[in-house]
Formats: sequence, structure tokens, C-alpha cells
Amino acid sequence: MSTNSREQSSLSRRGTTISWRATDGPLTQELVLKPGKFGLGQVPAALQPDAMTQMVCGFCSTGCSLNIHLRCGKAVNLTPSVDYPVNLGMACPKGWEALSVLDSADRGTTPLLRDGRGKLRPVGWHEAMETFCRRFQKIQALHGMESIAFLSTGQITTEEMALLGALTKFGMGMVDGDGNTRQCMATSVVAYKQAFGFDAPPYTYQDFEESDVIVLVGSNLCIAHPIMWQRVLNNPHGPEIIVVDPRRTETAMAATQHLALRPKSDLALLYGLANILIREDWIDRQYIESHTSGFNEFRGHVAEFAPDHVASVSGVDVKQLYKVATTIHEGRRVSFWWTMGVNQSYEGVRTAQAIINLALMTGNIGRPGTGANSITGQCNAMGSRLFSNTTNLLGGRDFANAKDRRNVADILSIDASCIPDRPSWSYNEIIEGILRDKIKGLWIIGTNTAHSWINQNTCHDILDRLDFLVVQDMYSTTETVRRADLFLPAAGWGEKDGTFINSERRIGLIKKIAQAPGQALADFSIFRLIAEHWGCGKMFADWSDPEAVFQKLKQISRGQPCDITGIRDYQMIEARGGIQWPFAETDHHTPREGNLENHRRLFEDGQFFHADGRAKFLFELPREMPESPNSHYPYLLLTGRGTAAQWHTQTRTAKSAVLQQLGPRQIYVEINPQDARVEGIRSSQDVIVESQRGRLRAKAFVTPTVQPGQVFIPMHYDATNKLTLAHFDPYSKQPSYKDCAVRVRCVESWDDV
Repeated sequence: MSTNSREQSSLSRRGTTISWRATDGPLTQELVLKPGKFGLGQVPAALQPDAMTQMVCGFCSTGCSLNIHLRCGKAVNLTPSVDYPVNLGMACPKGWEALSVLDSADRGTTPLLRDGRGKLRPVGWHEAMETFCRRFQKIQALHGMESIAFLSTGQITTEEMALLGALTKFGMGMVDGDGNTRQCMATSVVAYKQAFGFDAPPYTYQDFEESDVIVLVGSNLCIAHPIMWQRVLNNPHGPEIIVVDPRRTETAMAATQHLALRPKSDLALLYGLANILIREDWIDRQYIESHTSGFNEFRGHVAEFAPDHVASVSGVDVKQLYKVATTIHEGRRVSFWWTMGVNQSYEGVRTAQAIINLALMTGNIGRPGTGANSITGQCNAMGSRLFSNTTNLLGGRDFANAKDRRNVADILSIDASCIPDRPSWSYNEIIEGILRDKIKGLWIIGTNTAHSWINQNTCHDILDRLDFLVVQDMYSTTETVRRADLFLPAAGWGEKDGTFINSERRIGLIKKIAQAPGQALADFSIFRLIAEHWGCGKMFADWSDPEAVFQKLKQISRGQPCDITGIRDYQMIEARGGIQWPFAETDHHTPREGNLENHRRLFEDGQFFHADGRAKFLFELPREMPESPNSHYPYLLLTGRGTAAQWHTQTRTAKSAVLQQLGPRQIYVEINPQDARVEGIRSSQDVIVESQRGRLRAKAFVTPTVQPGQVFIPMHYDATNKLTLAHFDPYSKQPSYKDCAVRVRCVESWDDV
């Protein structure tokens, strides 16, 4: 592949990445990886589009900006934006294919209603809305106002989330509604709230390039967030990269130190590191005394986690523990990062707080290249955390706080009695509420519950018990739509306007650059239609469009840690290359050269959001794994990201022929060569993987990247969650997807097919 002076591939001494980078303006060299109108590549110079607009990508939480090239008003191609502070001209495979997934034969084009013969048949929007309201209102009349609920997503705009949350809670009388963000980042939300006093990831992506020590816990950054990994590779300081992960992932292979600990021993390991740092007096006493509380109690707690004990629990030897502690001590700018390997755990909150404790006790917070930094999953999970009106009242406020309810009611000019005085049940409690006959009607928006929820077979049975199930989605063929009584076709990314908030708290724009197919409508428009048919349209008369809602959210944020009152309008967001919260109107912000907003991190002044201004040390004894391997099910199942080309349940990425070619289409299971010999399994052989809850058929991939006694299956395949065990963190209620006992055997008969 040839390049000109304005292109370069992303290379590093630690290996290559899969991104492609434009370093100076639009590319003119064609990079063709797929024929067709939305190929992975560039518009040739002879076919330059008439116009170009920028917006953020709609896949992951990185929040890259893409240039959308238009011809006669139609989007014909895209390139990554060079002048955006997130991706700096880079894009991962999903970003390159963002347009192609809109053009799919199974896009929802009309509402569908299940008839008396059990078939979904096309209906108009009027009949769909009348049925929606009549059926849900009848359920409420028979079983009470709290007998209906919703499950939403981190992949619609912030303004849509806010309108949905206000419509359901203030207009329709619902109390319970949660988002699928519960599955990816609820642990971090609770950990930050308890430790810092607010859900406040403190970092900016620039910290990846300014650290001299980077600690990644349960994060395969190279695959899950390729552009963030590229930022690591751009680091000019030759940083130490420490990866804590049971698997030898792509990220672990590129690390300078890999701690291949036993699964779910990370809490003990982190306490062991704290023990060494305290014993050696490698802590920042001044920072601890000035800015934290609870350290003396924490010191007593970790005294029980001596190196020999931690080594026996974690499988990481004492010498390696000391090496990591020494590396942290010698680093001047140490950053700690975690993602799903920590979050999706039955003790995830305390594990995340053990990471936070390490940052606090060494003074590695509030400075460039430091921080206790949670990386989010979905493109707008951060918007969900602040403005979805689910378990938090709008703007990170509290449903149970009468003052907060009055304040929001005054801003929105509604009666405060319309606002529930308790937060919603969490996702798992809503599912359990169906099982206990408390929830009779459910509205699912932009998520594929029948695929993604833990212990899938039981989940299917529970969904089938509902009196009325409505699914609102881009595609009419998902596993959840197949169980629906009513399907509402929604527009996707690129077919509507609004904002997303990425992992580093940066608000970015998405724009309507394509028409949704058939009768599909933006989620925002569907919510407005429902308000009118339900009879509460007057309450939302001035929620006329996404930017009008954004202006309301600004006022609701006033005085909160996430204050965004200084953002004038959408045009300002675009002009400044996205804007990180907080951005209050009373603050002074100086744009960087090139019109880019400064990278801003939190807690530079050492002030946290608790009443005393201090961060808290929080801790707890580790707990036993709920389902350990045994003689009948001898292997521990791990799940996670498969390739950079797959995304969640593949509802979108499976629509791209290019992305399908970049990852295995058939489900596979990674197994260690030692275990494969014991089971008589050869690589590429069909095997059965079975737990107490279900079984699946997969291709065996024999590899030393998983330890003996462990197997790994990517989460993206539709059968993976037939195996997983429904257990949850007690504080965040986040599912623990990454530990359950299974057995693996060769396919023996037709019964195994």
C-alpha cells in the first residue's frame, strides 16, 4: 500500500494498530478495501464531494470526529477529522464503516403490530400510537401506575434520553426505567459517586500521552478502544505499560509488564500493592492529609494483604508485585485505567475504588498524565449517566431530594408532584419485577435485551411473560424485536441531530446527513408523538427540537459539578472541537490554537464533591466467586471484546461486509493447549461449551493466550449469554459477565448440533 506525504500508517515500537491516520487535510490517495458506495477509504481526487460536514462517531465512547463527504446533499463517504482533539485524524474499522450500516435490507421502515395469528404486520403510525397508549394505559388501570417500565440505551442522543426520561417519569406516571449502560459502566458511576461525591471521570485523553506509567486493569484497550490505544502509542515518554488481565490480550502482548492474575483476584492484588506502597513509605502523605479521608482505616485494612498472601491468592509472584509497586513509586505521572474487566464483576465497585485508592495515596490525580480513570463503553453512556432521568434525576440530581425535585420542576415549569420521589429500579430489578408479576408492560428502546442480558434462556422466558412488549429500534430483525407485540422503527446515527458525551466528558455533535428509510422516525419524534397521543403533549410543548432540549439541560445543570451553562449553542460546540464539562458561564476558557478547546481534567485544585471537599478511601474484604469451576464444570468462562470490528450484539456491525471479514463470523472458544490435550480437542474442531444454564456449539481456538483452566468466548455472538450466570455487584447492580463454570467437549452426535 503506497502513501503520499499527507498520509501515514500508525506504527510504533510496540507494534502496529489498525487505525489509519490523515495528518494534513483531506486525503487524496484512494485506500480501497471494499467496493461500493461506502467503502473503507477515501474519495478519489477526481470524485471530490460538493461539501463536507463533521460529526462524532456513533459506535464507542471514544467520540471520534468524522468528516462526512456530501454530493448533492447525499452522504457518499467519510474520513476521520484531522483537527479534532479526540482522534487527531484517526479512525478504527467501525468508524470507517459508520455509513454502510445505515444501508441495510432489514432496517425498520414501518411500525409492526402482532396480529391475532401471532404475526407482525405493518400498520401506520396512528394505529401504532393508539395501540401503544391504549395497551399501556389499560395495564396501569388494572395493575397500578408502576406496572409498566422502560429499558433504554447509551446510543441515542442526550436530548432524546432526557425527553424519554421526562416523558415517562413526569408525563406517563412510570417510576421504573433504566438503560443498557447498566451493563457496561454502572460500577464506575457508583465508585466515583462514593469516592468523589459525584460521577466524575477526571481525565482527558491527553493523559495517555503525558503519563510515564500507564496501568490498565481489565482493559484490552488495543481492541476495545483502538484510538485510545493509538494515543498511548503516541506517548513520547516511552512509558511503562502495566496490564492486569488473566488473558494475554493484544494489549498485554504490547505491555512492558503483564500481571496474568487469577480471575477475580484483582481486589486482593490491588490491596497487596497498596500494602507494599504503605510499608515502603512510597505514598504522598501531604496529599492524603490535605485532600482525603479514611486513610488510616484503609491502612489497617490492607495490612492483612501481605505479599506472600496476595501471591498465593492471585498467582502473581512476590517479585512481580514488588516490581509493579516500585514502578508506580518511581513514576512521576502515573495513570490508572479500567474498563469492563473491572466493571462487570460481582465486586466491581470495591475493585474500582481500590484503583482509585492507589491514585489518591500516591497523589496521582489532578495532574497531567495521572488519574483514576474509567473508560466507558457506548457512544453516549456518559450522556445517560447525567441526563437520562433513570436512576438519577436530570443533571446528576437525586429523585429522593425534595429540593432537587423542586428545582427541576421550576426549571421545566411543571408540578413537582409529577416527579417520582425515588430512583428507578435497576435493569436487573426490572427484569426480576416481570418475573414477580410486578411489571406487566415493557418498552425497550435501542437495545437488544434478548441477546445481551445475562443468562439468556431465562431472560427469554421472562420477556415472554409480559402482557405487552414494545421494541423501538433501527432494525426489525433483532432477537428482541422477534418477541415484540409492537415494533416502532427508529432513525439511527446520521439520520438525526443531537449531542453525545464521550468518556473524557466531551460533548460532541451528531447531525442528520441522511434520511431514515420508509416511515422510520428519530427517537425524539417518536417520543413527541407518544406524548401527544398519551395526553401529556402540553407538558412538552416547548421541547420542540433537540437544541431546545439542550438549552433546558443547560439550566438544569446550573450549579452542578456537570454545569454546562457556558455552552452557548450547538454552533459553539462544533467551533471548539467539542467541549468538556464542566463549562459554566462563570468560568473562563481560552481556546487553543486551531480553535480547539483546552484539554481539561478535574480535581486540579484537590477539591472533591463531598461536603468536606475530600475524596474517600473505601474498601471491603474480597468475596468468594459465586460459581467456581468444579469436577463437572471444570473451566472458568471469561467473556469480552473479540475484535475491533465487532460491536456489542453486532446489531449494526453485522450489516457491514467489510467488518464481517475482519472478525470470525462463527462463534469460537479460546482454550489453552494443555486443556485441549486433556479434552482431545484440536484447533478449528467443533466443540460444545456447556454451563448449568445452557450450551452452545463453537469452533475451538487452541491458544496459550488463555491460562489453563480458563476459556474465553467473545460477547458479541448471540449464543454467548446462554452460558452466563445472573449475579450482580451489590452496589451498582451491574451484571458479572466474566465468571461462570463451564465444560468443553467434542461434538459427539447429532444431538450436539
